[in-house]
Amino acid sequence: MIAIGIREMVFRLLISFVLGFFIGLEREKRHKPAGVRTHTLVCLGSTLFTLISIYAFSEFSGPITYRSPDPARIAAQIVTGVGFIGGGIIFKDRDGVRGLTTAASIWLTAGIGTGIGAGLYLPTLVAAVLGLITLKLHRLLQRWGLEEGE
Repeated sequence: MIAIGIREMVFRLLISFVLGFFIGLEREKRHKPAGVRTHTLVCLGSTLFTLISIYAFSEFSGPITYRSPDPARIAAQIVTGVGFIGGGIIFKDRDGVRGLTTAASIWLTAGIGTGIGAGLYLPTLVAAVLGLITLKLHRLLQRWGLEEGE
């Protein structure tokens, strides 16, 4: 039994697209290895997997005392899977570590997608806005000479 309609699911995917796009746009403007496409796809994928985990398998769950679906299982796999993707963006060289912020922004984008998929609109929107503010503040601090590098 589906607790929400198809329109609501599409709405969640559209919100996910927009939020992932804006975080990716910030990264793209700074010429980082993961930009609009990566962040948008991670956010959309996380939303889709969350929707699937919450709503797609309920008919297979059987009696509640025997077996109940656990939507958190897929969310946990999103966290670890995206962590693996982010790890591929981090590089160490003589001058330090590069790509750490981009990897963290991809991880945040996965969280945003998961939150939107679960219908947690306000907390997810607040996290997305705070994430963008963090990325912008870092840039301002660098301009003012208060912080170095990534």
